[in-house]
Amino acid sequence: MRKMKNSGVEWIGEIPEEWELRRWKYVLSERKEKNDPIITNFILSLSVENGVFPYSEKTGGGNKAKEDLSAYKVARPNDIVVNSMNILAGAVGLSSWLGAVSPVYYTYYSDNDRDDINYYCYLFQSEQFQRSLLGLGNGILIKESGNGKLNTIRMRIPSEKLNRLLIPIPPISEQQKIANFLDQKITLIDEIISDSKKSIEELKAYKQSLITEIVTKGLDPSVTMVPSGIDWIGDIPEGWDYTKIKYIVQINPQYNDNFSNDDLATFLPMDRLKNGYTINDLQQEIGSLRGKYNYFANGDIVLAKVRPSFENGNIAIVSNLLNGIGFGTSEIFTIRNEKKGEFSSRYLFYYLQNSNFINIGSSTMTGVAGLKRISTQFIQNYYIPDLSFEDGEMIADFLDLKTAQIDAIITEKENLISEYESYKKSMIYEYVTGKKQVEEDEG
Repeated sequence: MRKMKNSGVEWIGEIPEEWELRRWKYVLSERKEKNDPIITNFILSLSVENGVFPYSEKTGGGNKAKEDLSAYKVARPNDIVVNSMNILAGAVGLSSWLGAVSPVYYTYYSDNDRDDINYYCYLFQSEQFQRSLLGLGNGILIKESGNGKLNTIRMRIPSEKLNRLLIPIPPISEQQKIANFLDQKITLIDEIISDSKKSIEELKAYKQSLITEIVTKGLDPSVTMVPSGIDWIGDIPEGWDYTKIKYIVQINPQYNDNFSNDDLATFLPMDRLKNGYTINDLQQEIGSLRGKYNYFANGDIVLAKVRPSFENGNIAIVSNLLNGIGFGTSEIFTIRNEKKGEFSSRYLFYYLQNSNFINIGSSTMTGVAGLKRISTQFIQNYYIPDLSFEDGEMIADFLDLKTAQIDAIITEKENLISEYESYKKSMIYEYVTGKKQVEEDEG
């Protein structure tokens, strides 16, 4: 068993006796190369999930690339790229390209044969290292989510503070063994995680197709199908009639409950509205909410109106609200069934998740890029099968059962991903700080 010594650095703990401690600036050099005059037009991005990757492959939101590339820095192959405003959350990676990176990124390289850049990239990916940076940032705002992940807003750690940090330095041969070992192990783990994520997306797609099939075709696969007379609806089961949603529901009903301004109600920001449920953990005085936010009550359906929340199926039948009522962001619709007892709210909830409704709704969105939303008129004039309450409840019962089974499998896979992510972080930390040693047949 190798001898250990106290490093004197809290996050590092004990390290092998033959390892050293040196300040960051004596190990890695910061590349302060500006892209002026233009050296490269190839823009690179950096994320917690993907490390360094071409900006052209970026999906979703985030900052747009600047048109003036002379304001960018240059990153070269085998440079460690660090997002100074998000390193605490894990935004660090190794570049495989010559490219232009954001001015808020730092790039570091090794200019000697005593240090393996891959080892240091793993060191900076360890969660303990990242958490040790708490308090070093300027303008830092940190929030810990329910799963323990740290989310940062407008945090910036000056490079001078990073340069002063003490980091563990194994002999170069051991650095290379650690990096090679972690390359192999993490590649396997990432493949499992990637396959699990792909499986989750396939399950979600199956769930969506199942909902669409059942709410538009019914439960009897042998029923005769007849033309609906509406192009985008196509054939429908014989005996079904259609009506417009506006003849069944009221959208965004007015608040008319007799509570005092000092009474409390549930408050629902957009991030508390999920697919099939709401997180009712926030409350405020009614006087601070009424007239400013969207009102709803137990039994109402709340539906996100903006992209991408609408396409992601953020919709729920609200329940367990404080005092039976709630208020939420103006970017949701409250949909109140005015024919309870005649038309199933649960069927309506599922119908508003079918692919046709979401795809057509998305195509009709208006507004500026990045903040487009569906209209009240779209929902009101959308056609829905005019089923009896009993038929709607039968369909909802069936879908409750089937979607619960699918959701359970998805949850299992999400838990598996979480376990592998935790194992990966733990493994990185234990090897880059020498608490575990790479055996000869492993390196």
